[in-house]
Amino acid sequence: MATSTTKWAAIPSLDHVQSAPRLPEAVDICVIGGGIAGTATALFLAEAGYSVCLCEKGRIAGEQSSRNWGWTRQMGRDPLEMPLTIQSLNLWRNLQGRFGIDAGYRETGIVYLCKKDWEVEQAKGWAQTGRQYGLPLQELSQAEMKQLVPDFPTSGFYGLHTSSDGLAEPSKAVPAMAEASRRLGATILQDCAVRGVETEAGQVSGVVTERGAIRCSRVVVAGGVWSRLFLGNLGVDFPQLKLLATAARIENNDGGPRLPVGTLNFGLRPRLDGGFTLGPRNRDIAPIVPDSFRLLPDFLPVYLKSWRQIRLRLGREFLSEWAIRRNWSLDQSTPFEEMRILNPEPPVWLIRKTLRNLRQTVPAFANARLTHAWSGIIDATPDGVPVIDKVASVPGLFIASGLSGHGFGAGPAVGQMMAEIVMGKKTTVDASPFALGRFRTSRKAAQPALDDAA
Repeated sequence: MATSTTKWAAIPSLDHVQSAPRLPEAVDICVIGGGIAGTATALFLAEAGYSVCLCEKGRIAGEQSSRNWGWTRQMGRDPLEMPLTIQSLNLWRNLQGRFGIDAGYRETGIVYLCKKDWEVEQAKGWAQTGRQYGLPLQELSQAEMKQLVPDFPTSGFYGLHTSSDGLAEPSKAVPAMAEASRRLGATILQDCAVRGVETEAGQVSGVVTERGAIRCSRVVVAGGVWSRLFLGNLGVDFPQLKLLATAARIENNDGGPRLPVGTLNFGLRPRLDGGFTLGPRNRDIAPIVPDSFRLLPDFLPVYLKSWRQIRLRLGREFLSEWAIRRNWSLDQSTPFEEMRILNPEPPVWLIRKTLRNLRQTVPAFANARLTHAWSGIIDATPDGVPVIDKVASVPGLFIASGLSGHGFGAGPAVGQMMAEIVMGKKTTVDASPFALGRFRTSRKAAQPALDDAA
């Protein structure tokens, strides 16, 4: 992933997932997308005894699901997401016992250290929300900050700690979920792009992949950043834009925190391999693309609210996205076959700045060495909250996408909720905040087709 102008290696290794040698002729449910949302959905469906096929155009967790920081947190979530993230932590705790999944999960707690007025105000808002939901969080004194993160400066800082938050290893977690799904009977297909959905009498009847057709009565679209393009070919307008996120692996011989720490301009967390994952906080890059203008009415309010955390960039992404085909027939090759894995080049300037910020802030990291650097693409909705819902205009079609940078931590509960909706069961957590029809752009897709409503 690193360019020839750097000496950094690409993203650390991703655990292998065994693929099925051939397509099944028919299954109950087909899940499109092998990130954490799709893989967790397949896991819970397989556990419930449904025949399910998980189709991934590239590699399981090959994109953002293995490129994130690995934090599993409740603190800092939108209040609408709190019940979902609390349930997700319950599931993370039980993945090993319930499914035999080793995700590298550790409940270490997470600390935020804030100094700027707007940052402190934001964190105090998180604390208020957390208390309403009974989280074990604590506003820290200077002595308590020093005890939890002794290497970090604390004078003049506001500290917030949630002891039930933690971390897992992205390179292990989703592949382990996929393998657990396979053990429960799911079919896992990699390097197998789904070109589209077939219907009979207005109802989903199957999918067409690049290798052939699979009959099924229900389809879940969990394609991450690819969901908008895939759904658009079905006539479903899903409001979704992309954010470029960056991270790096560093090594340090002079100690470091035993738990994730977030400050104004970087986040840091320990890794099982002995290093640390480092990433810039409040610096997600939003490429300006044609959809930025198409979806401006949906996204402008959130940009005005979150402008400190987003850096707009006009670059080659505009032309490359302009050139992407948005419509195709099911016997044609698709953009999903042309780009198996999104592998964006990490911005060198941002990586160097983030490492410099760490070294200047925490003297114990003055000699830290950068070994790997990578970027990934986050799928963002206008309100930063995922969509987990049926697509009423296409009976049998469902969507779990737009996880907006919260997907890794919330992923298990997203998959559980999506599986429950597909099965027609009452959801463990209230699903109404994740409805597709809450956006102006997608309201039509959230309404039943005229024939069904008659």
